[in-house]
Amino acid sequence: MRTAAVAFVLACLVSVLLTPIVRRFALARGLFDDQVSARKIHGRPVPRLGGLAMAAAFYVPLLALLLQASSVGAIFYADRRTALVFMLGGVVICGLGLYDDLRGVGARMKFLVQFAVAGALFAAGNRIEHLSLPFVGTVALGSLSLPFTLLWVVGVINALNLIDGLDGLAAGVAFFAVATTFAIAALRHDPLMILFMATLGGAIVGFWAYNFNPASIFMGDTGSMFLGYVLGVGAMRTSQKSSTVVAILVPIVTLGLPIADTALAMLRRALSGRPMFSADRKHIHHRLLDLGFSQRRAVLTLYSAAALLGAMAVALAFSSSFESVLILVAMGLLAGLGVKKLSHQRRPRDSGIHPFDGGMRPVADDIRAICASLSQVADERALWRDLRAATERLGITAMRLSLESQVSGDTITVSTRPNGVGGWHNLEVAGKVVVGRMDYCRGPGELDPTTIDCLKEALTAVFERLSGPGGEGR
Repeated sequence: MRTAAVAFVLACLVSVLLTPIVRRFALARGLFDDQVSARKIHGRPVPRLGGLAMAAAFYVPLLALLLQASSVGAIFYADRRTALVFMLGGVVICGLGLYDDLRGVGARMKFLVQFAVAGALFAAGNRIEHLSLPFVGTVALGSLSLPFTLLWVVGVINALNLIDGLDGLAAGVAFFAVATTFAIAALRHDPLMILFMATLGGAIVGFWAYNFNPASIFMGDTGSMFLGYVLGVGAMRTSQKSSTVVAILVPIVTLGLPIADTALAMLRRALSGRPMFSADRKHIHHRLLDLGFSQRRAVLTLYSAAALLGAMAVALAFSSSFESVLILVAMGLLAGLGVKKLSHQRRPRDSGIHPFDGGMRPVADDIRAICASLSQVADERALWRDLRAATERLGITAMRLSLESQVSGDTITVSTRPNGVGGWHNLEVAGKVVVGRMDYCRGPGELDPTTIDCLKEALTAVFERLSGPGGEGR
């Protein structure tokens, strides 16, 4: 346990020292988080790549400790192949996330690399070999062990990635999952997993200081996928060493928040006919914002949920069949109350644009209110800001706006990242000296006539204003 404490402190120090260095590097090269997507909630450029600092903070203390002659080092080398593949897999996943942050990676390539790493883990002995269920006992998976292992590892990697939507949210949820896995490993006397979780916990805490609201750096896919990988493998290894009747449920409950968010997102997209990997603004943290929560209050609420799930996971790990059923029933009731609360939709209090309202289709009055607010903006930048805020309410999934001055010939073009669903549609509007074209993407169909007419009127009013004193050539 002393070694784990040293690893935690070292990882925290490395993370605290490296994070501002990575931040300065990202700032110098303009490596900012994408802030033009309708589902984003921050309104300023924030550097990403913070996950690099966390990954380095995880590996540096581990390598320093494991290379020394110690009891932990002896355990590591006794199962060298399994442990080395686990650590090398983390490097590959971190590299994949880094490339995605810098250049962008399609879903197919992401899954190819993730499944390849999960397959290597399986071949090296990191696998789910049995399920232990209440009143049933232990069931050997046999040939099903491979798909279970692959789906678990890849699923957790992407679950942490999807929940990374508010300042400090993914880091906090991951920390509570780390604390839970650490506690279970300690109670089961698993020194290697104790060391790994202590080191990861220190790396998260050091980064957390810069990532909590208001964040000065984001972890990016580099960090979220790396955290998901280490947590997924760690929870899997810890649960498989258990003889408890609910071993398979312990890691699921430990990572319950990101898993539930991912499952709800997949169900939501399947029912609506949207692509499974398309982005939206209906994740759990978005729903809390829709209910009027501030960003910090929403994050703290989800921290509480993650901590509660962690406590239940520890209880499950050492419970009897009857006790496990009671805990699971309590969890089901709490989950039902949570879903009921999140299903409520707060209505706007005034007729202005509410950038983070979402989830219900706007009625005619809502559309008119949105467009009336748009027509009052003073310049092109404000127009784009408010249009972007209104996209979710108007049912637009991606948008490009081009404004060209007929006097000076200057052109301003801004756009959200296109997702290609349903192709692009065109809406052209002309004022006295400004011609505008708004291309938008809205799933399988066009916008309804009421929305198109309102948008044309609002944009025309803005362009007419731009032709007034000081507006020409802007």
